[in-house]
Amino acid sequence: MSSGKVLLGVLAGVAAGAMLGILFAPEKGSTTRRKIVSKGEEYVEDLKEKFGEFVDKVADKFESAKEEIKNEAAS
Repeated sequence: MSSGKVLLGVLAGVAAGAMLGILFAPEKGSTTRRKIVSKGEEYVEDLKEKFGEFVDKVADKFESAKEEIKNEAAS
């Protein structure tokens, strides 16, 4: 299993746990909805950041492989 899939699984689990915790908390509905929206926005931002890091790593590996192939072809 790739580290990207594991990371997404962990983030999904954390998000689900947080949402369930908020839903079962004894607070007014408007407060609960506000918390859900806030947490959802936090998770979206975290996911965007992690996805950006993943894309950067893939791009770096691609460039590295391209350079390696170029060097092998020149030899």
